[in-house]
Amino acid sequence: MSDLFVSAGLQAGAPRPLADRLRPRRLAEVVGQEHLTGPDGALTRLLAGKSLGSLVFWGPPGTGKTTVARLLAHETDLDFEQISAIFSGIAELRKVFEAARRRRATGRGTLLFVDEIHRFNRAQLDAFLPVMEDGTVTLVGATTENPSFELNAALLSRARVLLFRALDPAALARLLARAEQMENRPLPLDEEARAALVRMADGDGRAALTLAEEVWRSARPGETLDAKTLQTLVQRRAPIYDKAQEGHYNLISALHKTVRGSDPDAALYYLCRMLDAGEDRLFIARRLVRMAVEDIGLADPQALVVANAAKDAFDFLGSPEGELALAQVTVYLACAPKSNAVYNAYKAATRVAKANGSLPPPRTILNAPTGLMRKIGYGEGYRYDHDEPDAFSGQDYWPEGLGRQHFYEPTDRGMETRYGERLAWWERLRRERRGEE
Repeated sequence: MSDLFVSAGLQAGAPRPLADRLRPRRLAEVVGQEHLTGPDGALTRLLAGKSLGSLVFWGPPGTGKTTVARLLAHETDLDFEQISAIFSGIAELRKVFEAARRRRATGRGTLLFVDEIHRFNRAQLDAFLPVMEDGTVTLVGATTENPSFELNAALLSRARVLLFRALDPAALARLLARAEQMENRPLPLDEEARAALVRMADGDGRAALTLAEEVWRSARPGETLDAKTLQTLVQRRAPIYDKAQEGHYNLISALHKTVRGSDPDAALYYLCRMLDAGEDRLFIARRLVRMAVEDIGLADPQALVVANAAKDAFDFLGSPEGELALAQVTVYLACAPKSNAVYNAYKAATRVAKANGSLPPPRTILNAPTGLMRKIGYGEGYRYDHDEPDAFSGQDYWPEGLGRQHFYEPTDRGMETRYGERLAWWERLRRERRGEE
């Protein structure tokens, strides 16, 4: 809304959505996020300790992320500035940062709320780091995507991630009761229709209030709608399960574990449950790729190829034809030999890498593009494996002081049987060429 529009007083008569009119004025009024805003909630404790710091709000739409950010600015006496990553670039960020610096020079702080922060690229996210570090802004970013995957590590190391939960049926019921109180009239719904409306909202408070407005607009005077009539009026099917909360996680867990447990029939059943509920097809495809690398690995190296091909096939075909590719890879993965050897080796190698710091590789295997590097021993004594007997030199590639480590332990299933035999053979050659046997 422009300043000219507001100054003219024209906003007074403008229609305001119910969700806007019901926006909480205090943190305690926020519905469904008691783990954050309740008496012992994370945000309540931060405010009590007077050390807010930068935050990332992670959660589904309609759970109060923007509202809570506004309330935090009010509670901490900070100027509230809001931008959207969808419409903002580096030029806009510079203007916002400069305005925040001017406020800071006059003793005023800025809470910068960035909606859809995951839409920024790495360079844009890096632009926040200096102003977060020097206190120019207190950043509150909101995202519906997993911050671990969508935000860079540098920003995450300077911000605390807080999880916003999809509103459960009880929270949505409280929200609808508030709406009825504000409107001073009940929703013209029977008990079954009211429960259906809550399911249609799918954990989204804003969606619930929008649906309530549609009901009030559509119902005839004195009419009470049943579930079937409600669905016809709002043209929305109640989801079979809540995609944003327990049902979502329960079914994807069931799909993963039935694939891991080599039960293709059960895996297909849970896949179809998720598809019928309207789950994001690419979310399912990504999880199937994860299953291929976590639970099958090198027991069947083609599993990853097939899983990626299914994802690409769905991208190419779209819905509903593309769902068959997801079904095919689900059956393939469930029937494949299983191994988590690479998964376990990766975790073990990660622990050793973190525990031992930045150890340099031995100079033998370092390139020597300059004379100085050759002079100090870079590449000296390196043996080119292809020129060695059996194309295997048996050299020691480990950093000095760390010693040879062992992470990967192939199973005796599928293709890993061959890898195990090959690795054992190489280990025998290694010992022979070092004179250990």
